[in-house]
Amino acid sequence: MLTKVAVLATAAAFSLGVAAPASAEVTANLLPAASMEAVLKAAQIDPRRADSALTPGAKDSVLLVEQALAAKGLLDQQYVDGHFGTSTITAYSSFQKSLGYTGIDASGLPGKTSLEKLGENRYTVTAVVSAGSRLTYHGKTMNTRTKAMLVKAEGLLGRQLTITQGSYNPGGVGASAGTHDGGGALDIGVEGMSSTTRTDVARKLRQVGFAAWVRTPAQGFAYHIHAIALSDPDLSSGAQHQAGDYYLGYNGLAGRGADDGPAVSPKLTWEEYLRS
Repeated sequence: MLTKVAVLATAAAFSLGVAAPASAEVTANLLPAASMEAVLKAAQIDPRRADSALTPGAKDSVLLVEQALAAKGLLDQQYVDGHFGTSTITAYSSFQKSLGYTGIDASGLPGKTSLEKLGENRYTVTAVVSAGSRLTYHGKTMNTRTKAMLVKAEGLLGRQLTITQGSYNPGGVGASAGTHDGGGALDIGVEGMSSTTRTDVARKLRQVGFAAWVRTPAQGFAYHIHAIALSDPDLSSGAQHQAGDYYLGYNGLAGRGADDGPAVSPKLTWEEYLRS
């Protein structure tokens, strides 16, 4: 059934002798917009909060997603609150599984296709974030978005970096606790770097949209830099949690100690950096 606006638009077009707009196009123009950027940011941060605070700028988009999940019977109405917490993550994962997704693709982290399917006739998806295709750079696997971020950081540093572990590496390095199972995760070698240089590399990575920390022997690691591309839609659950912890001022380790990396303000995603 056409909306009143669609009927009027069709009638007006007929009277003027021009082609009437397709009803689907008219309906789409009337739907509210859910920002994928905002939803992704909330889906990283909110599950890691100790309270039900909202991620700034994400409430309206998250509410649209939660209302759609509730309409499908996947989310209790009490959790339709603009906070993309663990209940919403679980509900979104259930929706992804209903689409046939499995494993990391059903982690509850929203992707473009699932967001659009969930929002059919309810909302449109804007500010789309794309991981791009998988490729090899510096001998390691990553996606197009992560490579672009790394290339920009290398440009700021004036040097190429050595990648010791890339992305999409399930079961690769046990100490990584699954953070490299999906996209957006890199380990960077620091052999020959001074403490000052290691810190500067982490700082430049943070500036272009990575959560990045210098890992040390005192933490149980050989010296290296661990980096997670914020808002990569292919993040594993472990990497998603580390991204959220970075925003909240933690070090990305299981003990959730205070962030020991270089201060960068504001904490930008790649898309935000490109617009800045």
